[in-house]
Parts: sequence; structure tokens; C-alpha cells
Amino acid sequence: MKENKKDSAKKTWIQYGIFAAIAVVLYATGLHTEVIGFAQRGILATGLMNPDVKEMTVAENTGSDEVAAVDANKTKADFNFDLIDRDGNIVSLKELKGKVIFMNLWATWCPPCVAEMPSIDELHEEMGDEVAFVMLSLDDDFEKAKAFDKRKDYDLPIYTAANGVPRMYHSSAIPTTYVIDTKGNLVMTHNGMADYSHPDFKEFLNSLK
Repeated sequence: MKENKKDSAKKTWIQYGIFAAIAVVLYATGLHTEVIGFAQRGILATGLMNPDVKEMTVAENTGSDEVAAVDANKTKADFNFDLIDRDGNIVSLKELKGKVIFMNLWATWCPPCVAEMPSIDELHEEMGDEVAFVMLSLDDDFEKAKAFDKRKDYDLPIYTAANGVPRMYHSSAIPTTYVIDTKGNLVMTHNGMADYSHPDFKEFLNSLK
């Protein structure tokens, strides 16, 4: 009986040791972020984390007088913001004014950011010619963001801030996504991950053109 208990305890410690070793390797290589992000995609599949865009889409498609009233209550986006693209070029957000803008604040060390990235990549592939994408990396080292994008074969329009980010885009959590319409209104702010390849969200973006 004692021998069985000793064998059981030994097996338990070996299992803990294996799990600990795996955890150390994942953290040492930075792969823990992607493992957690992969697991969180199961949550995204439920749709519970997605922004509620149905009501916003209806508002955009109402009569002209109602649209004017809705627009009057919207917040104007701050375009006084310069970005640095992957090639080191300075790009002003003002250059994108007049387009629908999808701006996502993310980082390579953020599991929810990694979790939603495939859906953003799918959205970009489908609507990249109609919507301006600004994938704003918050990594201390922009090279990490560029390497991540290349390794994942996303080819997303990634940027880092060239100067201070306007206060209206400050967020206590990432990922955070902002959508700006063609009139320069900030029409959506969503904190947390989401499935942006969902048909409802694509319909919402189309309603802003």
C-alpha cells in the first residue's frame, strides 16, 4: 500500500515537473501568448464578445432627418495623429480622412489581440480596398510587431505611433478597436477582442460608406 502511494506521488510530481517545464519553455520563447490566444478563439466563436453593431447599422440607414440628428450626437474623431509604417515612413491620420477607418490597438504580448488577429486579417483581405486599416502596435519594439506580422503571413497595415496618441484613443485595455466613418465621426469604440469577420460587422462597415 505504501509503495503504491509512493508511486502515485512520484507520478504526480513528474507530471507537475513536465507542466512546469512546458510553461517555462513557452514563457521563455514568448509562445505562451499565442497558446493562450489560440485558446481564446473558442470564446470568440460564441459571438458574445462582438460589438453590438445591429443598432448602429439601423441608425445609419434611417431617413435623412434622423441621420442628421444621429450625426449631431456623434463625436468627431481626432485626426491630429502621425504614424510610422513598417517601412519607416511617416503617415498622418489626416491622409485617411474621408474613408471608413478601422483602427485597432494591439500588441504581440497580448493574447486577446493574437486571438482576434485572424478575423481582422480575413476582414482586411475582403475589405482592404474599401476600408483604411490602421493596426497600431503598442509594442515597445516595433520590430517585434513587424516580425509577428511576417511570421503569420498576415501582411496587415501595421504602424507605431510617431508622436503622442490623442487622448480620445487612450484605452485602459487592449485590444481596443475604433471605427471612424467617412464624415470623420468616431462611430464605434470596442474594448476587448471580437470576431471582426462576422457578417454583421461587415454589414456595419458597408453602411458607413
